[in-house]
Amino acid sequence: MKISLLLTALTVTTAHAIDYAHITGEPQKTGWPLTAEERAYVVDKPEHDRRPGRESNKHLPKLWPMVPCAGYFGGDSWLKLHEAHVKTAQENKGPIDVLLVGDSITIQWGESWKKHFPDLKAVNIGIGGDKTQNVLWRLDHGGVEGLQPKAIVLMIGNNNMFFTPETGIEAAALGIQTCVKNLREKFPAAAIVVAKILPAHAPDNRFYEDIRKTNAALDPLKLDSEPKVKVLDLWSDFTNADGTIKKDLFTPDNIHLSAAGYTVYAEKLKPLLENK
Repeated sequence: MKISLLLTALTVTTAHAIDYAHITGEPQKTGWPLTAEERAYVVDKPEHDRRPGRESNKHLPKLWPMVPCAGYFGGDSWLKLHEAHVKTAQENKGPIDVLLVGDSITIQWGESWKKHFPDLKAVNIGIGGDKTQNVLWRLDHGGVEGLQPKAIVLMIGNNNMFFTPETGIEAAALGIQTCVKNLREKFPAAAIVVAKILPAHAPDNRFYEDIRKTNAALDPLKLDSEPKVKVLDLWSDFTNADGTIKKDLFTPDNIHLSAAGYTVYAEKLKPLLENK
């Protein structure tokens, strides 16, 4: 073995990953820090060029939500957000009460989390715009390494709705299931709360309807058949009788939550986090 390869083997921390539905051409499937080759792969290639199938010029959209893929905002801007979360995980190694995993709705807990859960030590690794595949990549590349959460709250899938015309509904649901499997593999003793995707926009809007269908597609997957996994369905708490969203619980974009929205979320979450 060449010295350079030996050094790489010694410095890159590997993390066992679950078996995914597809093996991509990504040079470093797991571990942190990233090799120079992996970093270039993530930074220099837009996410579309790293999706399953691109390595062999095949179009495999049904696999996108279930196979790890780093996000991309242009250059290394997405990777910098992930690196900040890796640093947070490293600074909080050992037992914590709650690990929060998700997208912008998760990272925007902010002061609302402190208000409603002041006694719980939490690490929040939400990144705005993330899809299930982006979360999978982060989990496998140092995003939670060293943490020992008693409970995990996962809410992901909203941004997968942008791609359901290509991937289909079932694939989005299976992406959420794959995130649960990944978290369970890494944290076998933790309680996991899977929050279904919150409603957005309005009935008959394609985005709204695909969220509703994806949530329904989670039911036959029976995520909560395992005693330590609970599914939290907030749909009725955030919608009126006619299906329209409760405007006071959302910001003007009809996607993200207001402070009142986080209060409702917290009230439903608290019983699931007690004594964890």
